[in-house]
Amino acid sequence: MAEKQLWSGRFAEGPSEMTLSFTSSLPVDTRLAWYDIVGSLAHARMLGEVGIIQKDESEILASGLKQLLTDLESGDLDLSPELEDVHTNMEHILTQRVGEAGKRLHTARSRNDQVSTDFRMFVRDAILETVTLLLDVQYELIDRAEKETGTIMPGFTHMQHAQPVSLGFHLMAHVFRLQRDAERFLDAYKRLNQCPLGAGALGGTGHPVDREMTSALLGFDRPTDNAMDTVSDRDFALEFAYDCAQAMVHLSSMGEELVLWTSPEFRFAEMPDAFATGSSIMPQKKNPDVAELVRGRSSIAIGNLMQLLTVMKGLPLSYNRDMQEDKGSAFSSYETLTSCLSMIGPMYRDLSFDRERMARACADGFLNATDLADHLVQRGMPFRQAHEVVGAAVQYCVKNGMRLESLSVEELKGFSDLLDQDSIDHISLEACLRRRTSAGGTAPERVKEQIASAKAIIDSHRSECNGEIVRLDEVWEELRK
Repeated sequence: MAEKQLWSGRFAEGPSEMTLSFTSSLPVDTRLAWYDIVGSLAHARMLGEVGIIQKDESEILASGLKQLLTDLESGDLDLSPELEDVHTNMEHILTQRVGEAGKRLHTARSRNDQVSTDFRMFVRDAILETVTLLLDVQYELIDRAEKETGTIMPGFTHMQHAQPVSLGFHLMAHVFRLQRDAERFLDAYKRLNQCPLGAGALGGTGHPVDREMTSALLGFDRPTDNAMDTVSDRDFALEFAYDCAQAMVHLSSMGEELVLWTSPEFRFAEMPDAFATGSSIMPQKKNPDVAELVRGRSSIAIGNLMQLLTVMKGLPLSYNRDMQEDKGSAFSSYETLTSCLSMIGPMYRDLSFDRERMARACADGFLNATDLADHLVQRGMPFRQAHEVVGAAVQYCVKNGMRLESLSVEELKGFSDLLDQDSIDHISLEACLRRRTSAGGTAPERVKEQIASAKAIIDSHRSECNGEIVRLDEVWEELRK
């Protein structure tokens, strides 16, 4: 062993190479290096300010940590695989550089509260980046929806033709799904933005630490409330993993629709060449691989959530080494979601929709049947009876290869005397679309209202997100002075 572990004093002999390799988290938690250094910088400053260590020692530590940060950002910092994690590496390198003062950095701190602090800072940044990308995708969808408020297409339930809707209305449904995703992330942000530093191993510390100071220096809203809960808590990681999984489920649905819509059977849209691939044997193929991979990679985020839930489900308070397995899942979900968001927005932006094909598809499936039943209700017939009358008319049309709107007045009257020429005009696809004026409906004026509402909410979320990004940038700038 060329290097010592932070806990080596208790042991007469060092751990075996197998144990070191098995327990090492360095391949995963290297990603936390930046957060570890800034967390240590805040801790060192606090130690000096409250007099736990000498002010000059605090300044030596701060100077050394700032240089570590510079070296890390420039790619000039080499970590030792012989040390078990990124936190041990940073303290070891710092001590090598600044000497005796480096040994005082860990005063009034445990790796338990240190790791939780680093991890929370990572998830905090991951949320802000994820929300920014979600908002970008929403705007891509809105931009297309504004152009398609009058484009008629079939709406589906059970993958069967149901009622006529507009393409703009359909795209706005995805916007509002992603809006909920953005709100879940922003809501989770408020719960996680509490500082663990000062919680120690599990019971706090006897040193006169100023937890409010370190919390403020690192841009947290306040310190956590209970030290034991603090070091045990991975709710913030679970919530982040859930939010990623939920968002990926929505993206998977969007990807599946694109696979269907660009198929020869649907031909509602043409996949942009930039987001498709070909076949090694079939020259004619244009495969929607990006959409399929978005759909497939939802399984990664779902699996990560299940893995993290399973890690945490049986742990007694407080910290257990099982929790070392938390970060890989969160990192993976973050990478999966952000990469898919980066692809799906431009893919929807560049889709070519076949409006005529969508309109022709509405001719099949009796999408206007509900409107004919509602028409009978408006003329005094109870809905259940109207449902039965129109059902019989549909059955007649199926047997005779006809459509409801192609029936003659005499044929309609054979099902009910309440039906006439106005009834035929009532069930044109355009009339059906215009008529759905209830709040949230598919009528063009209602879709325009939805677009305006969504834009206002997105702008509010973007302002909140950008404001927090700017605030944290100012926090880091101040900390590095």
